Amino acid sequence: MSILVDNDTRVVVQGITGGEGKFHTGQMIEYGTNVVAGAVPGRGGQEVDGVPVYDTVHGAAREEDANAAVVFVPPAFAADALFEALDSPVDLVVAITEGVPQQDMAKVYRKLTETDTHLIGPNCPGLITPGEAKLGILPGNIFAEGNVGLVSRSGTLTYQVVDNLTQRGIGQTSAVGIGGDPIIGTDFVDALELFENDPDTEAVAMCGEIGGEDEEEAAAFIGEHMDTPVAAFIAGRTAPPGKRMGHAGAIVSGSGTGTAESKIDALNDAGVPVGDTPNEVADHIEDFL
Repeated sequence: MSILVDNDTRVVVQGITGGEGKFHTGQMIEYGTNVVAGAVPGRGGQEVDGVPVYDTVHGAAREEDANAAVVFVPPAFAADALFEALDSPVDLVVAITEGVPQQDMAKVYRKLTETDTHLIGPNCPGLITPGEAKLGILPGNIFAEGNVGLVSRSGTLTYQVVDNLTQRGIGQTSAVGIGGDPIIGTDFVDALELFENDPDTEAVAMCGEIGGEDEEEAAAFIGEHMDTPVAAFIAGRTAPPGKRMGHAGAIVSGSGTGTAESKIDALNDAGVPVGDTPNEVADHIEDFL
């Protein structure tokens, strides 16, 4: 099985006529993803590489039976695109856009809580179920079908850990890049719960980083609610306090939480082995299987 995406996922791409949207639509189709429509205001009736374009996500969902949207829209307009997707019949939205203003995302998040829609991102690489579908910018060639789930705040760490797993012959059920912004849709706990409920996921790799308390909250969830074993990596061990390192959410406030040490301690207390390197995560996963 898988989480969130599979062969039945029918995708509408918001921003399909832009350079990034067009390029990655082609990559998704080449992987086997069922991209059924694009949505760009004022471009209805056009086609992009044979994919029909509609003026709205709602129109695309109605006419093409789309149930997921991928957002390749510039930051200034991303919130409007997300509101449009959340008002449509799709039940999964993946926001690739980086640099969405936090005040915009606060409004989007409030809207999200009023729906049953899963939002991945923003500022994320997307998600993939190997051999079935990918939504976003993930390099499909490094993934393999298997029984390990992966959830990560970092796209680069996702690729590193997945490649380490695949090189050892360990495939994945699904991989989710949740994004590194302070305000996102799906968080670690949401993804971990989905993997815990997936009968084919026998272990989970989790990649976190300094900043915020998401990893500490994930550790508490793992300790209380998960039977599926989890191995982790936390980036940013050498980051100086008060400095943002990479992602907008990767800043340590000095409150005693949010540091690499606090996250590692919380995960260890929950029985989660934490690798010193991404490759050691694969060592721990291998030990679980």
